[in-house]
Order: sequence, then structure tokens, then C-alpha cells
Amino acid sequence: MEKRWVTKERGDSAVVKQLAGALNVSESLANLMVQRNITSKEEAQTFFNPSLDYLHDPFMMKDMNIAVDRLSTAIKKNEKILVYGDYDVDGTTAVALVYSFLKEQYSNIDYYIPNRYKEGYGVSFQGIDFATENNCKVVITLDCGIKAVEKIRYARSKGIDVIVCDHHYPGDEIPKALAVLDPKQPGCSYPYKELSGCGVGFKLIHAYSKIQGIPFSSITHYLDLVAVSIASDIVPITGENRVMAYFGLKQLNEAPRTGLKEIIKEAEVFRTLTVEDVVFKIGPRINAAGRMETGSKAVELLIANDSKLATCISKEINNFNIERRNVDRVITTEAMRMISEDQRTGNAKTTVLYNPAWKKGVIGIVASRLIETYYRPTVILTESNGFATGSARSVQGYDLYQAIEACSDLLESFGGHMFAAGLTLKKENIQPFIERFEQYVNSTITEDQLLPRVFIDTELSFSEINEEFFRVMSQFQPFGPENMSPIFISRNVFDTGTGRMVGSSGEHLKLDLCQETETMKSLPAIAFNLANNFEYIKKGSPFDICYSIEMNEFRGNKNLQLNIRDIKTPEDK
Repeated sequence: MEKRWVTKERGDSAVVKQLAGALNVSESLANLMVQRNITSKEEAQTFFNPSLDYLHDPFMMKDMNIAVDRLSTAIKKNEKILVYGDYDVDGTTAVALVYSFLKEQYSNIDYYIPNRYKEGYGVSFQGIDFATENNCKVVITLDCGIKAVEKIRYARSKGIDVIVCDHHYPGDEIPKALAVLDPKQPGCSYPYKELSGCGVGFKLIHAYSKIQGIPFSSITHYLDLVAVSIASDIVPITGENRVMAYFGLKQLNEAPRTGLKEIIKEAEVFRTLTVEDVVFKIGPRINAAGRMETGSKAVELLIANDSKLATCISKEINNFNIERRNVDRVITTEAMRMISEDQRTGNAKTTVLYNPAWKKGVIGIVASRLIETYYRPTVILTESNGFATGSARSVQGYDLYQAIEACSDLLESFGGHMFAAGLTLKKENIQPFIERFEQYVNSTITEDQLLPRVFIDTELSFSEINEEFFRVMSQFQPFGPENMSPIFISRNVFDTGTGRMVGSSGEHLKLDLCQETETMKSLPAIAFNLANNFEYIKKGSPFDICYSIEMNEFRGNKNLQLNIRDIKTPEDK
């Protein structure tokens, strides 16, 4: 699929030059900093030396004092507390964090994860009934609740006080909970708005600790859970998230809790863990529990202290992940066949597919896979409890949430954000939804948004690439949204003649590259799924590349390697 290269605007040259001199780094590195709004030596020192002192006072969050007072009262009166969370990584890590912390202080506590297939997302009537039957007087919702207006009203009618801890955008009405902790709600002056659900949970235990005189140092070991949630929930790695991800990753690598240690072992990560490893190896395994069976298994793993128990659960969850991969592969194949056989989809600006037999737990993954081939807003629907329910995914720059909201009269419920959403509708409304969604997207999306883009930080010559450059660049970590691993462009490069196709089907390229304008310094490179360019490359002709720089480790040897994201030959320009 053709990709459009978009080079970011270069930072102000005077500021770049001054910063390069102040830090004794190259102007290319200084430019990367300026692009991230680092314009002074002091700002650079703050960025490169994260400190837990940079975290905001949790009591700056609206309703925090109410939440902490109610928790304190419940514990004093020996009232039962229920920690309630969503079934994905953010929800299960949040439940594990708050439950484990409170369990250290108090024994009259339980947790609850809704069943994806029987209850659906978020707070459910069944969950409130569970709380009632078990005489719970306080329910703490994590990574959900901000839109649970009816369910929270139901909880109040049962004499239950609800403390909502969420990070999603609220609807038109804020639920009448005892306390609502959500930095995105109107009237909340908390300075950082992009916390994960687990991050909001951490703020709650921080605030409680301050009131109870519990040292902050005794709760920082929960940051490994927060880091997993930040990485897996794809929230911006800026501000507080960057600080918590930095220290959480440090703990994941040095002293992870028992359950995470076992899941890391199952994922066979034997080097320093990065955000990317969490996103692609750790998060999917934790998620697989809720996708294939129940998210409670993930919580059970994350709160485990016994290594034998954790080993047993992590192997079970790893098997769920293997099963999940097989199921999503089958459904993706079926979905692609449906698209290819339907002539109406050829010129469509959207993909909306429905199959009542598809497994609800993997349709979000399938939507993402289809976008890799058919780059357009995508909704995958299946049947659940008599309704059509589904997951939606968007393309870069297009607000999917607004498009779904434009169809809200056809929906029973929906929620999400710009790039991902969930929705439920009556089966008779599927076809009207398909038509309305296509009509809305067709009238609002641009042709540019329908073309995948690679965002490039800056142009680089091969002479600048060395281990010192990589060492400084590595300190930009942890990478993630709004602080992505830098992508560079180099022009007029050519293979030295050793290039070859690799992979089980020869779909990848292994190259050794030189640059025409430089000395004959060569750099090894890997290009995944770009073997279609090999006929041109093997002639020794020049081409342009965009790439990231990584340290490749093989049999104890380390060397810099270019990870090529895209290739453009003269014919492509």
C-alpha cells in the first residue's frame, strides 16, 4: 500500500543551534528536542531526568477529598468494599493495583470484572447485583463508570456508594456517584488530562496514603502496573504518564511483581523491556484472558504472590493468547473474503461487516487488521445478547467518535474516542447504520486521510549515525504517543550488493546500505514486508528510505541497524 511521507516542520533554527551548543549535541538531536517542545537546557534536564517529584498533588482532582473520606469511613466501619474494573489491560491492572493496595490495609474487600460476553463493557446491572448480594457498601469503578448513569442510579437505590475512577470523556450527563474522579470531566482543574484508568487508580491510593500517613515510597512499587496500562491503552507518554512509565518500566525490568514476572517469562523477553514490548508481548497476553474467557484470570495473575500459582495462571493465559491469535486469523480471512466478494465496497470510504458467529473478544483486533489492507474507518459487528455489538477503528487524523455519534439515533449505546470505539445496536438497524455511517464518513473524510502516512522527524545523513547519536536518542525513551521513536529520512542510498530477501515467504529484506553523498560507510538494515522493491534495489540504483534506528542484538553481539519503514524509488516520486 502506498504511503505518504510527511516531514515534520523543523524547529526554529536559532533555538535549535542554541540548544545544541548548550547540551553539546548535534543539531539533528537538538531539533528532535525542539519538536517535542524542549527549548532550553533546563527543560532538557527535566525531560531526560524524570523525577517522581514532578507528579501532581492528587487532591487537585475534583472529588478526590470526597472519595478518600468515604474510603476512610468504610475501613473504619468495616464496610465491605468492591473494586470493579473493565476486562481489558487498563481495567485489570487498575483493579489489581487498587485491590492489592487496599488489601494491605484492610481485609473486607473483593473485586469484580464483568464478563465481556454476558455483561458487556463497563458497569453492569449484574455487577451491582453482585455487590448487593455480597453486602458491599462502597464500589470503586476503574477504567469505566463515567457514562454509567443508569447503573449508578441503580446502585444508589440499593444503598451503595460509588466512587468512579475513569479517564474517558463523559457524556452529556455526569453520573450521580458519590465521587467522580475523571480529569476529563467538566470542572476538574487537574493539570494533566491524559492519565490511564490505572493512573487514576494510582492517584486515588496516593491521596489515601497522604491522609493516612503512608509514605509515598511504599506505593511506588505499583508503578509497574501503571506502566503496563499506559503502554497498552495507547495514552500519550507525556507529562505524568512519561514519569510513571519511566519508573514503572524500571521496576518491570528490575523487580516486577510475581505475576508480571511470569508473563514476561512466557512472552520470552530476555532483554530490557520497552514500551513496545509491553504493547506487543505483555499487553496482548493480559488482554487475552478477557477476550477468550474472563478478565478475572488476569487480575488473579497480577495480584498473585505465590510464584507457582502465578506460573500456572500465566501459562493458562498464554494459551488463551495462542487461541486468540488463531481465532482472529480465521475471522480476518473471512472478513477479507466478504469485502472482496461485495462489489459495493470497492469505492466505499468505510468498512462495516456483520457476522453473528464471530467472537466478540477479537473483533477489535480484526478491525485493526483490516485497516492495514483497506485503509478506511472500519466497524466489525457480531451478535451478543440479541443485539449487534461491535468495535470500530479509525485511520490517522479522522475522528471516528464523531462519525458514530452522527448515527446515535440508530444505536442503543456507544462509547470511545477519536480512533477507537464500541457500539451496540438492534439487528434491524445494521443496514441503516451501514448506509448512514458511509454517508457521514464519505462527506467528512479527505482523500489525504485515506492514504497511510509516515511522519518523519527529520532528514539525516549516514555520517551522523553512530553509537553516541543512538545513546542520546535512546534517552528520549519511553517512546509512545506524542513521543514516538524518531523516524528519519535519508536520500540516495543504495545496497552494497549483499542485499537479500528473507522470511518464510521471502517477504522481508536484509540490506547493507551506503549513501551516495557520503564515504563508503555502510549500515545494516531490515525492511519488513517491503520485498516488492528488491528487483529495483539489487541493480544497485539509488532510492530513498524512511527508518528508525535500533540496536540489534544477535548471539551476544550488538550493532546499530536501520529499521526501514518505507522505500521510495524514482518511479514512486
